[in-house]
Amino acid sequence: MALLEVDGLKAGYGRIEVLHGISLRLEPHALCAIVGANGAGKTTLLMTLSRLVPIRAGHVRFDGRDVTRVRPHQLVRAGLVHVPEGRRMLAQMSVEENLLVAAAAQPSAATAAHIRELYERFPILGTRRSLPAGSLSGGEQQMLAIARALVARPKALLLDEPSMGLAPKLVEQIFEIIAAERARGTSILLVEQNARKALALADYAYVLERGAIALEGKGVDLLGRDEIVAAYLGVTPATS
Repeated sequence: MALLEVDGLKAGYGRIEVLHGISLRLEPHALCAIVGANGAGKTTLLMTLSRLVPIRAGHVRFDGRDVTRVRPHQLVRAGLVHVPEGRRMLAQMSVEENLLVAAAAQPSAATAAHIRELYERFPILGTRRSLPAGSLSGGEQQMLAIARALVARPKALLLDEPSMGLAPKLVEQIFEIIAAERARGTSILLVEQNARKALALADYAYVLERGAIALEGKGVDLLGRDEIVAAYLGVTPATS
């Protein structure tokens, strides 16, 4: 059984419908990529799944439960956690305070131990734990955004453009973090502008075009078809 099941999802803003009947599956312990050109509806899809944009039609099931009408904070408690585009730090608060605020969504006696574990996984955050989050570099802020989601102990992560605006070396680090989290057993639905890296990492992928699924398949299969990469992802096929 899929961990996340989306059937016939429609959503939009005002009179404008952006998503036109999206259906997809995210399997347990898998990484599923959502790729497509700018304006295809990728961010709207994640915002709708996390209930920041209202669902107009369709159904969403998570971990065997219908969550179509569940509120955002209830989704977090159920284990579906969104890391939005743009990081959205609590800039004036310290790194540790950002983590403690996120941990409040899933109260636990083990919170302090869990934060120490995250510092071991993200050593740079440990060294900057007392600094304002707004003073961190872009790559450090992205690490904090992911760590802030992980402190809520998610079963699935919705990651929106985690490599946006980062230097190539930092992009590699972020993808290593994502791969490591998938290896730990967390399911991940990844929206990513770097289509080649996303498809190379994905177990399964969907190509979104104008608010609808245009193509789907194993990530490596889609990556291996240069005409698809060029037509749908807006990048030039690789040359040998």
